[in-house]
Amino acid sequence: MTETPSTPTAPVGATEILLALNTFGDAGVDADGSPKPHARVLRELLAEAELADAVGLHAFGVGEHHRRDFAVSAPEVFLAAAAARTRQIKLGSAVTVLSSDDPIRVFQRFSTVDALSNGRAEVMLGRGSFVESFPLFGLDLADYEVLFEEKLELFDKVRAQKPVHWEGRTRPNVSGMSVFPPLEHHLLPTWIGVGGTPESVLRCAQYGYPIIFAIIGGEPRRFAPLVNLYREAMGKYGHPMQQIATHSPGHVAPTDEEAREELFPHWLAQRNRIGAERGWGPASRGEFDAMCGPEGALYVGSPETVARKIVLLKRNLGVDRFDLKYSNGTLPHESMMRCIELFGTVVAPRVAEQLAGA
Repeated sequence: MTETPSTPTAPVGATEILLALNTFGDAGVDADGSPKPHARVLRELLAEAELADAVGLHAFGVGEHHRRDFAVSAPEVFLAAAAARTRQIKLGSAVTVLSSDDPIRVFQRFSTVDALSNGRAEVMLGRGSFVESFPLFGLDLADYEVLFEEKLELFDKVRAQKPVHWEGRTRPNVSGMSVFPPLEHHLLPTWIGVGGTPESVLRCAQYGYPIIFAIIGGEPRRFAPLVNLYREAMGKYGHPMQQIATHSPGHVAPTDEEAREELFPHWLAQRNRIGAERGWGPASRGEFDAMCGPEGALYVGSPETVARKIVLLKRNLGVDRFDLKYSNGTLPHESMMRCIELFGTVVAPRVAEQLAGA
């Protein structure tokens, strides 16, 4: 649980926030409404990563899923391809479902991406909000908690890049073996993604990892007690402070009206499809508009509107980084490309100007 002095995830200043993008590789539709092949979604995703790099954004993350809605099931394979097509942007997962994977293999795959990208890899670990990977890989959902706890413990030992000694019940023990390839210049930047429970926050602080909060509903400022809990727990465990980030969906277009009208039908279809699986009631335009408001969890609007919301997030929570989930259901690739361009070339400088003048 020890970070190197040259940690890439040290907190930024009080008047600064890092802007990043993430996506699940949402599987869209063609002009005739037929499902777009996953292969084409992945190729378009590479173009989106290239653009994010070209406009100077901090990081680009892809989330692991194992269902028809999303094309990314092997984040590290995609990130290796993106490493060859980008130059500066950090490349990571958002998230890697550690519970249903092998921690040693996760480390090896990301250390390989780190080598190919010349030190730009990062991994976000989580339990995931979907559970398809458990039956797919022959795991019992009854072991949901212990799988994550044991595998996180093993991953942490592997990440230290020393001979590994570990015992548990969810996989065979490891007795003094080393794991290759190691990273060249630092430990692998490792985040833990949390949905908003104190237990998850404390677990992250126990390991001394940076934390990212998934804020997909409600008001971001209501996460302040959890942000404060993380800061306090990091001090209690004796760890140097790491970056705090939030992740929220959104969409940027030239005007507020255009952004909302462009996103709404895609947001509604995805929200109601997933909601039906989870027993939620149907969503409405009123709910959507409220979430797009100044205190809502959707970062939707013109560059000026989105910039103001990010500045408000910084002032309310003091976070170091904001990740925009720019893909939303069947939102077209062309709309996402324009969103990425506006986010990097217009939103980012406006956020910097407003924070510098605060």
